[in-house]
Amino acid sequence: MPGIPEKKSILDDLAGRGLRLTSQRRAIVETIQDAQGHLDAATLLKLAQKREPRVNRATVYRTLDLLKRLRLIDELDLMHLEGEKHFYETRSKSGHFHLACLSCKKILEHDTPTFARLKQEVSDETGFSIDVVRLEVGGQCPACRNLSGGNSPLKDREVL
Repeated sequence: MPGIPEKKSILDDLAGRGLRLTSQRRAIVETIQDAQGHLDAATLLKLAQKREPRVNRATVYRTLDLLKRLRLIDELDLMHLEGEKHFYETRSKSGHFHLACLSCKKILEHDTPTFARLKQEVSDETGFSIDVVRLEVGGQCPACRNLSGGNSPLKDREVL
C-alpha cells in the first residue's frame, strides 16, 4: 500500500535475540520506536532522558551503533539540510524514500509499489541481491511550491 512505510519493532527484535535491555537502552529504543520524525543523536538524548534520566550521551551512541550493526535502524543525512547532522529512524519492513523540501526543510517519507518494482527490476537485471536502498529526493513540498509560485530555490542556481 502506498504511503507511510510500516516500521519494525526494535524491542521485539532485541528481545528475540536475547540481548539485555537495561532501563537506559529501553528508553533509547522506545524513543526511536515512538518517534514521529527523524531524530538526531542530541534530540534522541533529550527525549530518552525524559523517560529515563540516567541516559547519557555515551549510551546513546553505543546503542545507535548496536542498532545500526543489527540493521534495525538506518542512519541518514537527509540531503544535509541541517549541515552534517545525521538522523536515525527505525528500518521499515518494505523500504521507502525521503522527500526533502529544500525550502522549509520538511522531510516526508513515501513508499509506492513503483519503488518496489524498481528494486525488483534492478535485482533481476543485475543479479544483485538488494538488502538496503536509500533514496532521497530534494525539491519543494506543496506548501512551499504554492508560496513561491512554483519556482524552485535551486532553479536559477548551478547544482554541483
